[in-house]
Amino acid sequence: MESGLQIGDVWVPGRVLTAPMTGITDLPFRRLASRLGAAYVATEMVAAAELARARPDVVRRAAVGEGLPLTVIQLVGRDPAAMAEGARMAEAAGADIIDLNFGCPAKEVTGSACGSALMRTPDLASRLMQAAVEATSRPVTVKMRLGWDDAHRNAPLIARRAEEIGVRAVTVHGRTRAQFYTGVADWTAVGEVKAAVGIPVIVNGDILTADDAREALRQSGADALMLGRGVYGRPWLAAHLERALADGTVLQEPDREERLAIVIEHLQASVAFYGLPLGLKMFRKHLGWYIEQAPWPADPMERRAAKSRLCRLETPEQVNEALTVLWAGVTLSGNRGVDISPQLAEAARV
Repeated sequence: MESGLQIGDVWVPGRVLTAPMTGITDLPFRRLASRLGAAYVATEMVAAAELARARPDVVRRAAVGEGLPLTVIQLVGRDPAAMAEGARMAEAAGADIIDLNFGCPAKEVTGSACGSALMRTPDLASRLMQAAVEATSRPVTVKMRLGWDDAHRNAPLIARRAEEIGVRAVTVHGRTRAQFYTGVADWTAVGEVKAAVGIPVIVNGDILTADDAREALRQSGADALMLGRGVYGRPWLAAHLERALADGTVLQEPDREERLAIVIEHLQASVAFYGLPLGLKMFRKHLGWYIEQAPWPADPMERRAAKSRLCRLETPEQVNEALTVLWAGVTLSGNRGVDISPQLAEAARV
């Protein structure tokens, strides 16, 4: 039997989903992760009110492109009318699923009474869900936290309201907003949400390995899991965990040649999507994570130095050459018999 998740009328061909992450899950990343086997990669968080106004940079965050098995657009906001219009525009843009953000802990989001601040206002959260569900024919889902703080863990309440309104699935990060990302995710507490509703529940938080994935599902009883920070520098992770859950196979991490090809593909896609210089700027955070996740250079100080130097380079050609040199096991500060262009040597100089 095929492993997957039914969300309304949409079949997700897998149980390992990738969370919406601002500045991370843009179209170049979503295409790359999908090509590597991810079944579900959500867009960056998109402000519903700004999408309704068709602000160009916000529309770009909701970009739909070829090569994606599904398009999941996440909306954030506090005004029901704007949420309804955002949902209509997301559907018109090609969204298969529309997700509502009740979980972001960032101060700039909660300070506007959005994201996880909505856990403190269940009635407003309900109106937002109602507005989105009534505005679109696409399945609506919600991503939330356990609650605002330990004294107010109301995720089961919000989830029950969501189900009554017609929301088709909920994702729960196993921390409160007060925790941000400190401590450990409480997967067992997510199980309280699973016990409270009949719609699919997706567990999120601290899932980095196949063992984490199995344990998160066991402790929560959830129907699926969602990756977040674990995909930083590892866009293949969802596909690897999917395979591990399916038949126990632990796939090897990409080797040097495969990683280099992935990183350069991502660089080229970012430049093609955003143009220059923005494409290179948007790629730099990913570049840092790729270097952090690579098992070379073996010396941590040398790896940090390589990251610092590569992130200062100013053209895609320099980055491409530097990656090729670095992946060959060569430092940028000394060529060890490998030719480095004068331009790269100058750009990489401390």
